[in-house]
Amino acid sequence: MFKTLKNAWKIPDLKKKLLFTMMIIVLFRLGSAVPVPYVNSSALSTNAVMTQGIFAYLNLLTGSAFANATLFALGINPYITASIVMQLLTIAIPALEKLAKEGEEGQKKINTITRYVTVGLGLISAIGYYQMMKSYGILIDSGASSFFRACVIVTCYSAGSALVMWLAEKVNENGIGNGISLILLANIVSRLPSFVGSLINLVTGKMKFGDSTIPFWLGIIIAVAALALAIAMIAFIVWLTNSERRIPIQYAKKVVGRKMYGGQSSNLPIKVNMVGVMPIIFASSICSIFPTIQAFTNPAKGSGWDKFFNFFGTGSWFYAVFTFILIIAFAYFYTSISFNPVEISNNLKTNGGSVPGIRPGRPTAEFITKILNRITLIGAILLAVVAVLPMIINIVSGGSLAGLAFGGSSIIIVVGVILETIREIEAQMTMRHYKGFLG
Repeated sequence: MFKTLKNAWKIPDLKKKLLFTMMIIVLFRLGSAVPVPYVNSSALSTNAVMTQGIFAYLNLLTGSAFANATLFALGINPYITASIVMQLLTIAIPALEKLAKEGEEGQKKINTITRYVTVGLGLISAIGYYQMMKSYGILIDSGASSFFRACVIVTCYSAGSALVMWLAEKVNENGIGNGISLILLANIVSRLPSFVGSLINLVTGKMKFGDSTIPFWLGIIIAVAALALAIAMIAFIVWLTNSERRIPIQYAKKVVGRKMYGGQSSNLPIKVNMVGVMPIIFASSICSIFPTIQAFTNPAKGSGWDKFFNFFGTGSWFYAVFTFILIIAFAYFYTSISFNPVEISNNLKTNGGSVPGIRPGRPTAEFITKILNRITLIGAILLAVVAVLPMIINIVSGGSLAGLAFGGSSIIIVVGVILETIREIEAQMTMRHYKGFLG
């Protein structure tokens, strides 16, 4: 990986893209530290509720910007949700499906609609965020009218979500990697010092479990176990990402003029985790809708709405099961739009290739589809287990390990984004006919 980055740095075009991507990430992190007027950010960040349930999740995805109530407090979430909505509507609405099939021009129109949806969702989220801070008494009374303060705060957060969307799209256009994934990566990595601090407090006996302090020897055991689990998960995710099923392909011999072509054996690789981290990101965004509404509305304890939202809360079994199902569903969804067995079969037939023992054409497409469905199911289940297992541990422990609830998703996102970005760098180096990028 480091050798690939080193060699990519020697290519002027790739070096320019890497520098541009790093500049966007730095600008995003700077925006995550910009305060918003009329908001007491210190009161919000020290509130104990920020470390619980959906607040902890939103804080993780925004790199602590949510708890600090900064300009980018809403993060990339409105853009992710808008992308999910548009991709689903593209299948459900014939007019959008027609646009999607028009090629680059149609995709530009869909992207424009996605931007409008993002702005609308950002506005709704900003209003909810303002109401939440108002209910917790976080706002500063500086003599301005409440309406003016509301307009300023909502405008700032709406503009912040639109600006994050613009930064992500700029990475897609002029940088390296996927803009959404890289911004999430930057947010999660920015929480690393906090994780290290928690381990230090655990080892030094400053962390409490309930009303009692964790003993030194137990803190050492827990810290070592946490590090070992993290390393094991990273190794498993790398293995899962690189695993593939290779379908053998045999090319027929053909004579062109006086030369003979073909007769070679190759393979069609199908990755176990073909869609990367996107099912995790999208499933988490969908599952967090009800907990987010609960956080913003703050219903009275014991009320009907409170029981309703608790059923969908991050500490419930339903949340873990629903996340598991959605990860599998989104894995199949993204595989279906990124890998077309019929097109692969037609290309093989055109180039004189075939799967041994399978007739070219439709039988080959059906065979590839059958293999693809099996591989996707295995990869999706493994991905879902890694993401949901920490949530189950948190539920079984009664919420005492709340910080662990989204640990699996975080590691998957970090490792997956790094591997995907490295693969894209290698692909672009290959396209430039750069010899020896692996050596």
